Amino acid sequence: MSRRHTRALAASASALLAVTLGACASSDRDDSGGGTADGESGGTLVFGAAGDPAMFDPAFASDGETFRIARQIHEGLLTNELGGTEPVPQLAEDWEVSEDGLEYTFTLREGVKFHDGTDFNAEAVCFNFDRWHNFEGLATSPSASYYYQAVFGGFASTPDTPSIYESCEATDENTAVITLTQTTSKFPAALSLPAFSIQSPTALEEYNADDLSGSEDALTYSEYALEHPVGTGPFKFDSWDRGNDEVTIVRNDDYWGEPALLDEIIFRTISDGNTRRQELQAGEIDGYDFVAPADYESLQGEGFQVLVRDPFNILYLGMNGGNVPDSGANPAVQDPRVRQAIAHAIDRETIVNSLLPDGAEAATQFMPPTVDGWAEDVTTYEYDPERSKALLAEAGATGTTLRFFYPTEVSRPYLPDPAAMFQVISQNLTDAGFTVEPTALPWNPDYLNAVQAGQADVHLLGWTGDYNDAYNFIGTFFAEASNDQASAEFGAFSAPEIFAALAEADAEPDAANRTEMYQEANRLIMDYLPGVPISHSPPALVVAENVQGLEPSPLTAEVFSTVSLSD
Repeated sequence: MSRRHTRALAASASALLAVTLGACASSDRDDSGGGTADGESGGTLVFGAAGDPAMFDPAFASDGETFRIARQIHEGLLTNELGGTEPVPQLAEDWEVSEDGLEYTFTLREGVKFHDGTDFNAEAVCFNFDRWHNFEGLATSPSASYYYQAVFGGFASTPDTPSIYESCEATDENTAVITLTQTTSKFPAALSLPAFSIQSPTALEEYNADDLSGSEDALTYSEYALEHPVGTGPFKFDSWDRGNDEVTIVRNDDYWGEPALLDEIIFRTISDGNTRRQELQAGEIDGYDFVAPADYESLQGEGFQVLVRDPFNILYLGMNGGNVPDSGANPAVQDPRVRQAIAHAIDRETIVNSLLPDGAEAATQFMPPTVDGWAEDVTTYEYDPERSKALLAEAGATGTTLRFFYPTEVSRPYLPDPAAMFQVISQNLTDAGFTVEPTALPWNPDYLNAVQAGQADVHLLGWTGDYNDAYNFIGTFFAEASNDQASAEFGAFSAPEIFAALAEADAEPDAANRTEMYQEANRLIMDYLPGVPISHSPPALVVAENVQGLEPSPLTAEVFSTVSLSD
């Protein structure tokens, strides 16, 4: 017996073409030529990116700007439904799952070719899975292959770190059977991540894709990753002009599905949000991401379209208060009464109403309500400064100094204005009887390194879901397998009950039982209180009036193949 999962690609294709939205063409380029075979659209879209991509081999990527481009070039066995979070077929037409949840049989799309002419087939799929599993040296560092390790665990070269990947077998040209060593709720939904895109075996070998050098903190990528990425997607890599901070991709005229409508897309890095807005207003770009909530109304008044995503993220105040002796955690914050005092001090409703866009919600736990496993009955910590003061007095911690770190030079989907967020929460904590010692650091690498090194007592950080699974939120933060990361960010903590609940839920093959188990894990986490969930925020893109067909994604996983420019 097996459970069969099939999706109708015709429905997905019609959905892709159903939405029409708008923006303006840039003044510094020619939009007149090109188009598809039937003469539709064509032209160049210029999109303002918030940061540079790291490179173009998605197996080694973990940042949103790299993934934004990779999604246009590369494809995986699965993708996400347009405008949603559910996994749907892409290079796989459908799949079957064994009753024990260990064997996945993927029926592959026929007649697909990589950009270099290599055939896409089951052998190519297994080549990619085996490539990831057989990474060695620097490729096995978390900074290189974060998502493989987050989903599959260890590698063939790391026997002390078990892997849930056992094998991939090409039983015929269009059938790939992937076998796991244990059931996991992350599979197959995680295969929608760009990190698991299927790339051309020919190009991977020709350009030495696995040839990483440098160090874990400063990786140098291969010729493949920097200059020759090859996928099956509707766009092909053209160039990366680092001097002008521009990446250009061009239409793949031999694409297996509906061809892209644009001739090319230029992703131009503009790190400052105000500058991105000014470039849009000047007609130098056609759109950008991470619009400041304060700009929504004025941009709409000027005729631009603000495309608001559904919230699928979490902003939290991390607390360095683990319970492991000699861990370096703040002794005061190790006291659960002090952590509760911090939670009661934060005025989430004011934050949601004054700092975040319409549609933002106050959070009660570390995942949004749309994810299976969200629990209605977790312990909550309502805004109550007097309760905070009483808890501090009870703990003998009135006046406790908190080293409060917050980032600069960044805007995140869950944190559009870090300085403003810091100001509100800092005042909340001061009003409740804490002494706040602020530290502002540039986002990357200073802030992230400092937070991961445990230098902050409290800090602002968040997460946008990669796919619709509870483990992708709470397992990422609090599972025992993730505790090296959690030790640094939340202070080392040992919570066997939480660890066991998350491990058991992840390994549960029955969906209904798994949902109940994740709900219990959420209850345990909120009783322990390693951090304070603050909000779920709907981030937005903006485009000018004559860009059509860009559908906002809760996962920030927009596809550009359906985008066109009207006259």
